[in-house]
Amino acid sequence: MLGFRQMSWSSGQPQAEQQLCEGAAAVVAARQGMETPLTAVAEAFEELARGMDADGGELRLAPFSDTCALVSVLFSSLGMAFRFAEIEYVTKVNDLIGAGKSYRTLSDILDKDMQNDSVKKQGSHSRNLRRVRLGLGLIKALFEQFLATEGSLYDAATTAYGQVCAPFHSWAIRKAVGAGMYTLPSREQLIVRLNETDCSVQKEMRRYIDASSPIIEYIDNLFLSRNISLDW
Repeated sequence: MLGFRQMSWSSGQPQAEQQLCEGAAAVVAARQGMETPLTAVAEAFEELARGMDADGGELRLAPFSDTCALVSVLFSSLGMAFRFAEIEYVTKVNDLIGAGKSYRTLSDILDKDMQNDSVKKQGSHSRNLRRVRLGLGLIKALFEQFLATEGSLYDAATTAYGQVCAPFHSWAIRKAVGAGMYTLPSREQLIVRLNETDCSVQKEMRRYIDASSPIIEYIDNLFLSRNISLDW
């Protein structure tokens, strides 16, 4: 699935560096003490979209990877239930951060992997991009479910996981994720962990949904425009 060891937004840089490589840790550290995590992530995606427009519709890899690194803080707020997400998502983001030193855009890494017939190969940048995109989509779906109902976080997370990640996971992983869902915080606890209020959390979650949607769509279209299906 995609899950993170709990890390509060106000935690110091050494703890962040245990989860993220130096590049990702620096991005998180730069935002600490300035905003709530939801605001930081939403603003970063809004900046990313503006940069994409300025670059003629191309999405540059380095700022994309730095922005995705911030999303790890949102996963960590969900606690041990999303531990698997931490392992997968952070590893993939770190790979893309490293790739940003050699490739300018997301299109560049996909085109290179197509030339090498390695798009879906384990460890390829394109495969890791696909997994990061699923992570972004998982948080988006979770927030959509959170805002759509007054039910528990368990219900929202279970539905979001079933929509976004479950189709690509084995029975064993789905079972482990299902068991982990029982350790999720309550809605109220999540709001506190995010340093939000009942009113502000709704505003900031919607900001993330709106800001991440065009980025997610762009990534999907990168694959589809090259006749690469999304069912993997």
